[in-house]
Amino acid sequence: MTSDNQPTSAPDRRENIPRRRLLAGLAAGGAAAVAGCAGGGSESVSPVSIDDDQACDQCGMIVADHPGTVGQVHFEDDEPEGGRPAQFCSGTCTYTYRFDAADAGRTPVATFLTDYSTVDQEVFEEGGDTMFSSHVESEAFARETTLTVVARSEVIGAMGPDLVPFTDEDDVEDFVAEYGGEAMPATEVDRATLEAL
Repeated sequence: MTSDNQPTSAPDRRENIPRRRLLAGLAAGGAAAVAGCAGGGSESVSPVSIDDDQACDQCGMIVADHPGTVGQVHFEDDEPEGGRPAQFCSGTCTYTYRFDAADAGRTPVATFLTDYSTVDQEVFEEGGDTMFSSHVESEAFARETTLTVVARSEVIGAMGPDLVPFTDEDDVEDFVAEYGGEAMPATEVDRATLEAL
């Protein structure tokens, strides 16, 4: 989805879906404490909130203005991003940028994505598409190593088909039962995964 066909007003149908914020957050924190590297990187790195006017480092769209998964990647050298983590409007943008940066010789130390197990997201429909609300506050993110993503579901993000992440396996099962798709560890996402979306 591009900025040209984004909703300019509140969606017609909204449904609040509460999540098990406290328990899932504690589980994610515990898992992060024992998680390894492989894209997860240094355990001392924490997610940051994304400013309301921050453009996606991959596609240039304003992150907070679009629905769905958002992400951030912390690199050993953050000079290209002006001293901050790279920030993204979708899971696909997050991974595409990280893969390209790694191919160019940069070292990612931590990747974070929205954790839909710990946010009170809204589900809405616009033009026949099902979308989840986006969340840019630091506490909405979980480390990639603790996440399971669902690919090829009916839910789309800022750039169209996207990856929908969760830390709670029950949430993954409920999501797949309702919206379809295939679950996989977030650390196993590769370029072929993105191409198959």
